[in-house]
Amino acid sequence: MSGPHVLGLTGSIGMGKSTVAAMFAELGVPVFDADAEVRQMQGRGGALLPVIEAAFPGTTGPDGVDRKALGAAVFEDPEALARLEAIVHPAVRAQRKAFLLQHAAAPLVVIDVPLLFERTDPAEVDSVLVVSAGPDVQRARVLARPGMTPASFARILRLQMPDAEKRARADHIIDTGTPLAETRAAVARLVEKLTR
Repeated sequence: MSGPHVLGLTGSIGMGKSTVAAMFAELGVPVFDADAEVRQMQGRGGALLPVIEAAFPGTTGPDGVDRKALGAAVFEDPEALARLEAIVHPAVRAQRKAFLLQHAAAPLVVIDVPLLFERTDPAEVDSVLVVSAGPDVQRARVLARPGMTPASFARILRLQMPDAEKRARADHIIDTGTPLAETRAAVARLVEKLTR
């Protein structure tokens, strides 16, 4: 086998993806967090600011992207959203490529991509892990987030592939509706299986 096993980590909003990613990291598995990369490239002094400002005037400032202004510019406009994705996605792909080169000697790496099935070529990962919990657990977690409303939760769900479909397409599933210790044990078992 040449290079690490590339495990794509995904799951719908509120399913515990960040928690599971942190568990992999605690076990020494290198984790690429696509969302964190985007935040960094769109934050203060971020590499994408000039391009985003040129495409969407008035959506950036000294602290980086004004998420509210940019969201208003693209959220209900599929053409504008596609323009933004054409700026962001190639930049994230380049960062991911650099990450994989940096960790070429690792037996396993995790690529944490929220919209893995929706936006990523399946050939970019060796297998896919979907984290999932019951709809009541998901809803409670999401609505506990600051500023989240039932309407915005419903809108986000409409943009994401349904959990049942993600589970059907997964190579591995971890149930995060269990106590943390059980989830942590499931992550450890998967690491052992994939690095044997």
